[in-house]
Amino acid sequence: MDDVILEMRGISKTFSGVYALRDAQLTIRRGEVHALIGENGAGKSTLMKIILGVHAPDAGEMTFKGKAFRPQKPMDALQAGISMIHQEISLADNMTVAENIWIGREPASHGFVNYKALREDAAKLLAELRIIIDPSEKVGHLSVAQMQMVEIARAISYNADLIIMDEPTSALTEEEVGMLFSIIRTLRDKGVSVIMITHKLDELFEISDAVTVLRDGSYVSAHPISEIDEKKLISLMVGRELSELFPKQEAQIGETVLRVQGLTRKGLFEDVSFAVHRGEILGVAGLMGAGRSEIMTALFGGMPVDGGEIYIDGERVAIRNPRDAIRHGLAMVTEDRKLTGLSLCRSCKENISVTNLKRTSPSAFLNKKKEMEEVREMIHALSIRLADPEQAVRSLSGGNQQKIVLARWLLTAPKVLILDEPTRGIDVGAKSEIHRLISELACKGMAVIMISSELPEVLGMSDRIMVVHGGRVRGVLSRAEATQENVMALATNTVKEGA
Repeated sequence: MDDVILEMRGISKTFSGVYALRDAQLTIRRGEVHALIGENGAGKSTLMKIILGVHAPDAGEMTFKGKAFRPQKPMDALQAGISMIHQEISLADNMTVAENIWIGREPASHGFVNYKALREDAAKLLAELRIIIDPSEKVGHLSVAQMQMVEIARAISYNADLIIMDEPTSALTEEEVGMLFSIIRTLRDKGVSVIMITHKLDELFEISDAVTVLRDGSYVSAHPISEIDEKKLISLMVGRELSELFPKQEAQIGETVLRVQGLTRKGLFEDVSFAVHRGEILGVAGLMGAGRSEIMTALFGGMPVDGGEIYIDGERVAIRNPRDAIRHGLAMVTEDRKLTGLSLCRSCKENISVTNLKRTSPSAFLNKKKEMEEVREMIHALSIRLADPEQAVRSLSGGNQQKIVLARWLLTAPKVLILDEPTRGIDVGAKSEIHRLISELACKGMAVIMISSELPEVLGMSDRIMVVHGGRVRGVLSRAEATQENVMALATNTVKEGA
């Protein structure tokens, strides 16, 4: 086993008497891209924190480059040759790209930072990685995707033998994902090992050499990627067969609930027209930056428009802000649940009830009994797994946090539910539950608009698909017409004349 760079055996870790890891194991070889997968709560993050020295294991052994390894702090791991790209951006907004990359390792001359050398070193590294970002630019001025690329550059700058990547593609466009995968292949060719934590199984099969599965804090199995398929992998992750990842039920599609005509916001989208019917799931597809989220944000009153008309049940309405939207029967689950969907410092109960307090408590005093009754009803209806409605929402898994956001909006009894990336960052088991819930809502007569960057999700769940490119609707496909090729042709605006 001379090619093994990291080996973990019998790793256990408890927090307050509860096992986060129980007899877990992981073997990584030199020059290998190794995927680590499992549902939220499977123990992936705890295992990585033990490698990084954030947590000490209660039991088990770990070797790195053939020697016993027990880091006491992250700096120990860095000095040993292990770096990590975190899912959450950890850059300093008020510092430049170059300063963020070399923070704590700045080239100095006579006791002063040599900023010219700092920028030159950063420019050289970015060029090698084919990342087109000005090293002198303040990080606060970058897009989320650009920040993620800076995170990647910083991790690689340590010349580590092992790089851990936690959901590295979550904020990247398809082109940027291709760029990242090219970087990973270059690193692999140089003998660098990569641990990649991901929920995106298509990307896993594209870039990984091997995969390890964790479930409920325990090791399940490890496989060369060539010897396993997606169906088997899902079964190992969730401990059961998922007969349908996209459990689309046939709903009775009724009359038009929402009609949008000529909606325009200069510089973002123009002349957007579409309609949604009762019981229908309208998928919205397009590449990142196409204007999908901006259109729906404007529809929900989150930004002013320069023109256009909105009709609810045939009646023209004015939506100037989200309060107007809610009053007219619209609800919107935003793209980033942590940034705009939840108040992480508040309880699950408060996050569910916050948009409904005026209805549950029409007087000046809060009707706590009625509030709790409705909250418990939603928790039961959506099968939200939690210990107590009063617990902090930040303590829940990603899938259960997403259900909390859904519960809040379902309490408003909306006519139209807008879902922006409803399964982003949640595991495959939770995705199936969310998909089943969406399908059930449509069967009950709710009109659903679902934005998704995952083509299989759009194709699997939608009755029709509206494709956006450059802020314009390029076409609407029926379920029968909707293929990956047809959607991508519209999304890239490469449909041939007369096609």
